[in-house]
Amino acid sequence: MSDKFDVVVIGGGPGGYVAAIRAAQLGLKTACIDKYINKNGKAVFGGTCLNVGCIPSKALLDTSHKFHDASEEYATHGIGIKKVDIDVPRMIERKDEVVEKLTMGVAGLFKSNGVTPLEGTGKLLAGKVVEFTDHDGNTKQLEAENIIIATGSVPVEIPPAPLKEDIIVDSTGALEFQSIPKRLGVIGAGVIGLELGSVWSRLGSEVVILEAQDDFLSVVDRQIAREAQKVLTKQGLDIRTGARVTGTDIKRKAVTVTYTDKDGDQEIVVDKLIVAVGRRPYTEGLLSVDSGVTMDERGFIYVNDQCATDVPGVYAIGDVVRGPMLAHKASEEGVMVAERIAGEKAQVNYDLVPSVIYTHPEIAWVGKTEDELKAAGEKYKAGFFPFSASGRALAANDTDGMVKIIADEETDRVLGCHIIGPNAADLCQQVLIAMEFGSTAEDLGLTMFPHPALCEAVHEAALAVNGHAIHKANRRRK
Repeated sequence: MSDKFDVVVIGGGPGGYVAAIRAAQLGLKTACIDKYINKNGKAVFGGTCLNVGCIPSKALLDTSHKFHDASEEYATHGIGIKKVDIDVPRMIERKDEVVEKLTMGVAGLFKSNGVTPLEGTGKLLAGKVVEFTDHDGNTKQLEAENIIIATGSVPVEIPPAPLKEDIIVDSTGALEFQSIPKRLGVIGAGVIGLELGSVWSRLGSEVVILEAQDDFLSVVDRQIAREAQKVLTKQGLDIRTGARVTGTDIKRKAVTVTYTDKDGDQEIVVDKLIVAVGRRPYTEGLLSVDSGVTMDERGFIYVNDQCATDVPGVYAIGDVVRGPMLAHKASEEGVMVAERIAGEKAQVNYDLVPSVIYTHPEIAWVGKTEDELKAAGEKYKAGFFPFSASGRALAANDTDGMVKIIADEETDRVLGCHIIGPNAADLCQQVLIAMEFGSTAEDLGLTMFPHPALCEAVHEAALAVNGHAIHKANRRRK
């Protein structure tokens, strides 16, 4: 006999557990399956994000940033520290404590909302039946009116750099170093590569980042990307673009990395190598051949704008479907699907999905870039404001970067916001809210902002769109 539910969610990451909680809140009998076992051998929910992704990496980024400030920046403020040490094992231990607190929090939320947690794997069979296998190998069938697939993604591996114990590692392994590598190589100058490279660079590693593409941060607005490359290079990251890795060789606990660039064959020797070339959907063994759900050649599940698959009542969300692989995108899709199952008319605005790189300064953006608008032949206008002209940023000695706002040439409606600078994620979100409600650059310019505050840079950038900035020279005036 099979267990029956209104909703079964396969995957307990930020898409899956959020979907399960929201479904239960709406009165639906809900179960959530997840297979993750942490390094202590304990089954936990939270997926990649909480366990080996967003959260632990931010813990290391914050610790390393504090160490860097104490070592390099405090003297500017008149604070003298004779010697600053970093206890790397304690840093890793603290990271684990943060992760444990949050994963235990998910367990508590399941209990308080009435979600049934199932520790193991799920496989979708025909007829909306899920075969559940626990960690001891016991199986049973679950029947559900609705199924949500939220199995997430895993790091991409590349043949020239096969993973090897703790020497050549992926993003998960890079969270567990017990000492600071003297020389660190990173393959990939995307979000993960830049964040992990920043962590160990701040702690003293000589970091070389090899990026196969010729353009640095090709998805980012070009003006912001150029500023980011300049700032990160000044911080000590050796970023080499157009560098395609061709092989690796481990000898005497060192890795020789060979690559080609515009000048021909090159090589570097490093103590550790992080492979951070992207992620792929995790769908192996997920679907029976007669499940009815279809995937493309890369393993992404086909869905419509409401995350419905080809099988009525079966949905897929997060990293296993089209769109950016972002935890917050997965969470919003999870809420949307749960609410649609309950009969509500929920929708996700895919035009306004924010992205953030948590280096310091942070890099954040939402909406259109100048290149996208040029390619589409759309007329636009842009304004920017540098943090070097911000009183609050100057007081904090944190002046790298700028705010850039792009608006429609005729309607003045804000089309994009692009920021590199302190608290960029939070500042970008302010503009995202304005964009959600169809605000114009003038609307932002007429809004009162507190002084002194970093958000004044948003105000000035909005004013600059129409040539009305107060605290910098304007490119145009009306």
